[in-house]
Amino acid sequence: MQDIFFLFGDSITQHGYNQDRGFGWTAQLSEAYIRRLTVVNAGLSGYNSDQALIQLPALIPSPSHGVIRIMTVFFGANDSRLPDTIGTPQHVPLDRYKENLRKIVTHTLVRAHRPRIILITSPPIDEELCEAHDLSNGIDQVRRRAAVTRTYADAVKEVGKATDVVVFDLWSLFMERVGWKEGMPLAGEKSTHASQQSGLPTLLRDGLHLTPDGNRIVFEGLLRLIQRTWPDQSPDSLDFTVPKWDDPRSWTNP
Repeated sequence: MQDIFFLFGDSITQHGYNQDRGFGWTAQLSEAYIRRLTVVNAGLSGYNSDQALIQLPALIPSPSHGVIRIMTVFFGANDSRLPDTIGTPQHVPLDRYKENLRKIVTHTLVRAHRPRIILITSPPIDEELCEAHDLSNGIDQVRRRAAVTRTYADAVKEVGKATDVVVFDLWSLFMERVGWKEGMPLAGEKSTHASQQSGLPTLLRDGLHLTPDGNRIVFEGLLRLIQRTWPDQSPDSLDFTVPKWDDPRSWTNP
């Protein structure tokens, strides 16, 4: 069996295989690592880090059934939803969120694989798009704030530093892409009218989930991080696990 590239996350991971709108980051990752690593999409739509931690033991294979060589941990989009809002609760307080991430990346079942772990921050949100999407579903209440999402993204970086785990700062990458700089009104905030000018709607189809362009940023940024951090694990550095059909060293005439 090939070693595994294990993607553990929420709907932003799960939907990364959906090709209905075009480019999907997890699908493209599978293509990049085809015949090199088996990409496993363990995306769990709607999950927060509390639920992820509970389900982790049921999802992680034993090393005898497949070694996880690289693992992404990509939660926070649901944890950062505001508390006491309409619908099934998803909010996880910031301190517990950080502790959940720490427990995931240090979990005995994870560490048994000795994987290269990547913590991914949630991308920014667009408040106007989030509110419009909720209204279309009969929800007339603010359930997300751009500034709160930023706080949870910053928390991921804190956990990465404390646990010596690599962090893919997707929040900052999105903000860089739309030209936002520190000191400017926060892109995605409705109150500043920054949303209309930010460019975030080109990356976030409903204010939270990714457009094809947003998916492409995740894929390309993740590969750049792997190339920079573990160059021997980039797709071009890995051999096929089964030989090419025309490799003369692997085949002999019958």
